[in-house]
Amino acid sequence: MQTAIVGGGAAGFFLAISLKERVPQMRVVVFEAGQRVLRKVRVSGGGRCNCTNTFEDVTDLAQVYPRGHRLMKRLLHEFSAQDACQWFEAHGVRLTVQPDGCVFPASQDSQSVIDCFLYHSRRLGVEVVTGRRIGDIDELNEFDFIAVTTGGGVPPLGEPEGSSLCPSLFSLSIADDGLKGLMGCVVDSVAIGLAGTKFKAQGPLLVTHWGVSGPSVLRLSSYAARHLFEQNYRATLSVNWLSTTEAELRPVLSDTALRHPQKQVSTTNPFGLSSRLWQHLVAKAGISKRWGELSAKDLNRLCNVLVADTYPIAGRAPFRDEFVTCGGIPLQSIDPHTLESRTRPNLYFAGEVLDIDGVTGGFNFQAAWTTAYTVAQAIALKSVKKRTFVVK
Repeated sequence: MQTAIVGGGAAGFFLAISLKERVPQMRVVVFEAGQRVLRKVRVSGGGRCNCTNTFEDVTDLAQVYPRGHRLMKRLLHEFSAQDACQWFEAHGVRLTVQPDGCVFPASQDSQSVIDCFLYHSRRLGVEVVTGRRIGDIDELNEFDFIAVTTGGGVPPLGEPEGSSLCPSLFSLSIADDGLKGLMGCVVDSVAIGLAGTKFKAQGPLLVTHWGVSGPSVLRLSSYAARHLFEQNYRATLSVNWLSTTEAELRPVLSDTALRHPQKQVSTTNPFGLSSRLWQHLVAKAGISKRWGELSAKDLNRLCNVLVADTYPIAGRAPFRDEFVTCGGIPLQSIDPHTLESRTRPNLYFAGEVLDIDGVTGGFNFQAAWTTAYTVAQAIALKSVKKRTFVVK
């Protein structure tokens, strides 16, 4: 029995190792179009590889899987984040958990994961062929099973084209020189959204030389990936710098005016924002007065800038050359239990080539491990049935 795996990335290697451990006599060949395997693993998480997440703070999978959450809910019952952690520990990769639930190798180096995959694939006899691009599934007719794990951004093989591919998890370019002048400013918790839509996200925000980045922006880009793509990445970003409501904000402003009437608004910041950001927001509100001189209109403008600031989005910007792809093999075209094609027997899909993608925080790698595990298990069970049938 032979299995071809098209794609030498995270899902491909996890599938190959899992399958060989179940069916040692199976010939497993990984085909990679490039000259190097596991390239995305190397750069992921800033070179640290955010392997998975504890999911402890996730109350609804739709929060972390904008596309594919229903299928992931089913599959995670079979191979969860805890199972993934046990797998890596058992295969020699010690892990560490951050306070935010993100799980990394204890070495803080993605090379630990790469070395694990390469060592165990060699140990088990997985064949790896680099520099071989598979343009059509029919090139692999000699194989009993084929698993496509080509990742995102690559036209899917063997199935009708699904939804068009577009980037997810990217930072935003902002056409505002005043904001760009705040490069390096970090706000621990903001609430952002796209004006005129229901797309919203919350979390830390980083001001960069091109615009904004950070977990809140990456999460918003994931939720609104298709919408932003269709709008050619032109929209209006709404920013609530304090993650609070106007009703909660007004008493704080009034109290500050009572306690510091002689102090300049631009130099007295009651919210803990960086002085550069505070001065930018006060200037944007058109205020150059003392706290005790503020009129009702002044307070309204300041309040509006703090909780409903807006900036024009001028495009998307790369995030360390890594992003996730929105789109891929439509989930209705595969068996949700095995991830086998409904139209072509013995053809399977795993990883980002499927129309599943998650927000930042280890959720995309977990989808790769879970879907690869599902396919390995399905092929292993089917190969046993085939051998049994032949013997009879």
